[in-house]
Amino acid sequence: MELKTAPNPIESAGPVKRVLSNLFYGWGYNFYRRENQLRADDLLIRGKLSELLGECRKHVNELEASFQREHLPAPTREHPFADPAALAAVQSLQRAAQHLESLETAIRTAAVPEMDRIHQRHRIEGPTLEQLIDVDGKLVLAVVTLRDAVAALQDGATAAPELTRLLAAGTIHSLWEQREQILSVLK
Repeated sequence: MELKTAPNPIESAGPVKRVLSNLFYGWGYNFYRRENQLRADDLLIRGKLSELLGECRKHVNELEASFQREHLPAPTREHPFADPAALAAVQSLQRAAQHLESLETAIRTAAVPEMDRIHQRHRIEGPTLEQLIDVDGKLVLAVVTLRDAVAALQDGATAAPELTRLLAAGTIHSLWEQREQILSVLK
């Protein structure tokens, strides 16, 4: 995944523009600085990841509701207890939806490196943010693959084991751990 870059007109500035640049930096932010662009891109990517996982969760919830309507009717005198196999499938779909929701929440609320003027003097955050964007790009591909696989599921009975297999693959979790490891360098 390659992101667009905007040239920084302040870098090749004359003396007057350098004074303006110093004033601008004095307020603490430069829109053209690569680190700020990468930080903003990270937020945009995580927002999209969260949206994609929300679509997955919505589809799983719809599968669960349709499966419940079809296989778990209201209890009667003749059949007071639900079918254990159908009940297990519904519980598996519910666990998958909860897992997707917790993953979505973790991605949406994840930390992003702050723009702290004191720490900027002592660390080089540009390469770290580029690594973070690289991992975020891989995460997008993994989540899109998951979303496409979940969208292809149409039957709740067969969806439960397939969802368990997809979520247990661990691709998204391993990439998320890699992202957390990159961020631990900045702490």
